[in-house]
Amino acid sequence: MMGFSVRAAGLAGLLALALVSPADAQHHQSPQPRHDRHAGATFPDHLDLPDGFQPEGITIGRGPTAWLGSLVDGDVYRLDLRTGTGAVVSQGPGTPSVGLKIDRRGRLFVAGGPTGSGRVVDSRTGAVEATYQFTTASSFVNDVLLTRRVAWFTDSDQPQLYGVRLGRHGRPAAHAFTLPLGGDWVQGAGLGANGITDTPNGRALLVVHTTSGLLYRVSPRTGVATVVDLHGASVTDGDGLLRIGRTLYVVRNFDNEVDVVHLDRSGRSGRVVRTLTSPDFDVPTTVAAFGRSLYLPNARFSTTPDATTPYWVTRIGR
Repeated sequence: MMGFSVRAAGLAGLLALALVSPADAQHHQSPQPRHDRHAGATFPDHLDLPDGFQPEGITIGRGPTAWLGSLVDGDVYRLDLRTGTGAVVSQGPGTPSVGLKIDRRGRLFVAGGPTGSGRVVDSRTGAVEATYQFTTASSFVNDVLLTRRVAWFTDSDQPQLYGVRLGRHGRPAAHAFTLPLGGDWVQGAGLGANGITDTPNGRALLVVHTTSGLLYRVSPRTGVATVVDLHGASVTDGDGLLRIGRTLYVVRNFDNEVDVVHLDRSGRSGRVVRTLTSPDFDVPTTVAAFGRSLYLPNARFSTTPDATTPYWVTRIGR
């Protein structure tokens, strides 16, 4: 988360928005909890985060625990999906944490937004294990995908991806590399590459372009991008991506919905088969799954943030 997405480019523009969201009046009216068949317990559908936290990315490991990053100062927050309790486990660097993903050994790979950087954090101790300065040019490092061999980071301002090779036991390399995007890729104005995942057969990457609403299939070797045939559908405002089997979930932030796409195995073609939404949504950005449930942080980009602004995670069925 996925990744950070706004119609007006730039973090400063986002923080200056002065619209008031209708969800301000209803955020305390939590939906009734439902039974999670996978976990064998009743999990809440609405999980409050600390006031003023400004979440964007979310990741879930093997158990019922989520980690979220803050756009304010980069803090990483651990959230118990069963109880809604949580705590900051890693103090941020004073700059945003955007998309993040956790590996099997508890390492969190965190995108650094406008800093052009990324870092690896121990999810248990909060210690920073590695940092990467991907670029010093204007950039917005937005979202993260972990594959077996590479941790991939998107850049919404530049037509390129960044990669960190993963060695034995998933240990990240000391240095990163850049993969320029070519082929059909058109950067254009506004936010470009945002959410990222891989194809069902694992041979290519899928990257959503937030402004154009196009989904691209990208070669991880050459960076050549081809437009995925969505049979006339657009995923404008596409933010976080989550693939489970041949089902792709595309979070469309300002639209307050999740498009469900059925892909072919190669990821060259797909059809939007249904749309998910919730009255609890207020600009959801990214998505992670646990059991038969999806969890989405509400970034509330249409609300002017301050230290008392409420934020929360919404749970829906998938």
